[in-house]
Amino acid sequence: MSTTRLAFIAVSSVVLLGTAYSVVYNTYLDTSNPLLTHLPHPLSKTHRWASKGNPLNVYFIKKAWGWTSAAFLLAWGTGPPSTRTVPRLTRWFSATAVWLVFTAWFFGPALFERIVLASGGECVLSLPSGDALSLPAEYCHTGAAVSPATHPALFTTSSFVLPSEWRATPRLRKGHDVSGHIFLLTLSILLLAQQIAPSFRLTRWSTPHAVAMCANLTLIGIWLFATGTTSVYFHSPGEKITGYLLALVCFIMAQIPGNALVATAPREKPHAN
Repeated sequence: MSTTRLAFIAVSSVVLLGTAYSVVYNTYLDTSNPLLTHLPHPLSKTHRWASKGNPLNVYFIKKAWGWTSAAFLLAWGTGPPSTRTVPRLTRWFSATAVWLVFTAWFFGPALFERIVLASGGECVLSLPSGDALSLPAEYCHTGAAVSPATHPALFTTSSFVLPSEWRATPRLRKGHDVSGHIFLLTLSILLLAQQIAPSFRLTRWSTPHAVAMCANLTLIGIWLFATGTTSVYFHSPGEKITGYLLALVCFIMAQIPGNALVATAPREKPHAN
């Protein structure tokens, strides 16, 4: 069985079982609810991984594509010439481009932001009183903080008097908030699993490449664990499933340029006897 198929089975099982657990035991936090999303998870004091401030989230998940890219490039760069192929590099580059389109920019707002708005989402600023202030969507697209001092016109309707030095960043809430963590982790797991496959066909590894392979396998394990914690504690079930399905689609899309290079590459002619 290929490493990609093993990874697919593993991540699918983790997402489905974790999501089912979150429904049965009501452990998930609906991050689309503007009245809840800025609050600590109800289980954060008794369940370490339910806290957004846990080390796994702060140092790994939030920088997941950077870790994934570093692991892949380390394995690619330390491998023998037979494994340092352009199609492999192209698949990583294509996956990076797809990741950017969904999470950072798509001719303006990223696709995830467009999905939230198209499904009824709003740009919301959480106030210290617990109320939510609706703002025009462009304030969420810029990602800049607002305050009574910098944007006084936004706070004229608020009954709660805010100190001028108070500031906060508005976020898109409500709507269908696709789980970006599930999307990113699933895509990372599948990509790394696919890209380490050529190394398992080698008869021996150099020491640097062995270290790189250990790093890749360790990271895949971390990403699977992170997928489990996200599935159990965060996002609604539907948002986790759509994040997972979109990751599968994007992984398949990222294969197209690399597969095209393989298909058009000249093949070696067999030597005559």
